[in-house]
Order: sequence, then structure tokens, then C-alpha cells
Amino acid sequence: MALRTGIIGMGTMGRVRKREIDRHPGFQLVAISDINEQVADEFPGIFFSTNWEDVLKQKLDVVFVCTYNKVIPRIVITALNKGIHVFAEKPPGRTVSDVLEMKKIKDKHPDLILKFGFNHRFHSSILEAKAIVDSKIYGDIVCARGVYGKAGGLSFAECWRSDKEIAGGGILLDQGIHMLDLLRFFMGEFTQVKSFVENLVWDEIDLEDNAFAIMKTAENKVAMMQSSATQWKHKFLLELIFEKGYIVVDGLLTGSRSYGEERIVFAKRQFEDEGILGKPKEEEIHFDEDHSWEYELKEFYEAVTGKNTRINGDIDDALATMKLVYTIYENALNK
Repeated sequence: MALRTGIIGMGTMGRVRKREIDRHPGFQLVAISDINEQVADEFPGIFFSTNWEDVLKQKLDVVFVCTYNKVIPRIVITALNKGIHVFAEKPPGRTVSDVLEMKKIKDKHPDLILKFGFNHRFHSSILEAKAIVDSKIYGDIVCARGVYGKAGGLSFAECWRSDKEIAGGGILLDQGIHMLDLLRFFMGEFTQVKSFVENLVWDEIDLEDNAFAIMKTAENKVAMMQSSATQWKHKFLLELIFEKGYIVVDGLLTGSRSYGEERIVFAKRQFEDEGILGKPKEEEIHFDEDHSWEYELKEFYEAVTGKNTRINGDIDDALATMKLVYTIYENALNK
């Protein structure tokens, strides 16, 4: 029997989740909430309310929370207390305290699944990179560099993502959190952080338009990261340097295709042979389709139905990544 499903928030992400829910035979969408009452006209035959609490009063197995950062924790906590499995978008609220409140309730309901939408882990290039990392063919990672940037746009200063009360943080919390999650995914936890958090263009907003960080693990692995709303050309770049080789993930397939073609380049170091120093033979794979939303939903379904026990983006992942975000904020040298 299909899982009775609700969606709270029918903006861009709510519609992405609905598209994948409709494609998956294990879900049956029965209830929707959005603050725009006209959304109801688009989905006849499905229960609709402008009040998210009404959705949680329906008979649900799972709910997808696709709302502003400010209200995510309250909805998640309410759903868990009603015995409903939850898939919530990132970031997991506005602060570390938000995540701790959700974790406290989740710990009281160990049989329920709580997953957050860190879909970048499910991109084909990242899955391929993780397989190479785990194979140890190049040895251990020694350092990494990540850049995730976009053009803030004409309405950047006025949009909800630039409202501290609603969003909590700026470009680092909104987009850079994905890169931090990936760096943790590949390298483990960081114990030392040095950072700058800046308003380089939009001085009129309370939230950063750029963040720069250098981070080190207890095993002496070092990562550098920039999260930027002033890149002007959308960019995703992740470089992993190993003892005996390297991986470059360049580009990211998205709905807008504005981050370019998604590809992974990898090579083994080749300075042992004369004449090859600095120009190793590279292998390259290009990806034409984005299956990350599909794979992420599949993992959630299998967790809810008991087919797997470990999920990406669980409450512990969310807490560790959120702590790293706020360590970057708190350790900023320009404070």
C-alpha cells in the first residue's frame, strides 16, 4: 500500500518533490498546504489548506516540509509528535538550537524517519567520486577545495532569503551548506576553522553575500571553501586531492542548467615517469541527466518501509553540518 503523503509549501521545492512523488509508486499524495490559496486550483481532488496544521490533522504516513527556514522546526516537531515520518528541506531551520530542538523530539521517536534534503550527495558525479574515495585507489584525501557561487540577481536584497528573521543566515546557510555537507561527506568532521564572512556587494542587507573558510580535521586534512552570491556566473567546483591522485567535480545538473554540464575528471599522479610531471593522463565522465531527486526519494521510501537503516541527511548529519555553518559564522576574522 502506498504511503499517504502530504506536502507543506508548494514553492519551487514543493513542486520538485511533488513531481518525484507522482513518479514513485510508493507514495500517494493526499494533502497540500500553501500560504497562497490559489494553489488549490492547481490540484483538484487533493485536500488543501492555507494552514499547515490542517495537513497534519489528515491521516498521513509521511510529510514533506518545503517551507521557509523559520517555520521548518515547528512543523517537523509537530509532525513527529503525531507519528508522521518527515522529509524536510535544507537548511534545517535557522540555527543550531533549531536542530537541537528537532533532535530532542526525534530521539523520543526512534522508529520515525527524519531526513533533510541534501540532494547533492545523490548527484551522479558525487556518487562516482565517493566510489573512488572509498576504493582507496588514490590513497587518502589530503586536502580539498570547493566553490559554490551564483548571481544574486536584481531582487536579491528584497527576497526572503535576505531576511534574517525568516532565513537565519545568508548565502552560506542557503547554498554553501551543500558544499559543507559534501566536504564532511568526503573528509569527516572538521575540528579547526578560520573564516571570513562578508558583504562584498550588498551592504544594505544583514546577511552575508560571501563566506570563505579554511578547515582542518583531526587527521590533518585541510579544506578551503567559498560560498558566494557574487559569482555572477553560476559555478560549482569541488576538487579532492589525494596522496596519489585527484578528482575534480565540475558543474552540476540543475533544472535551470545554469551550472553547466556535470562532469568528473580524475587521474593518478604520474611524476615517477620522466616527462609526465604535471600533466597526468586524465579520465573524464560526463553526465546528461540529474537523478538526484529520484535517488534521494528512493532512499527515504526505503528507510520508511524498513528496507534500509542508514540514510543520508539524517538529524545527525543536519546537526553536524549546521554546527559547521555556525562555527564559520562565529570564527569569522572580520567580526
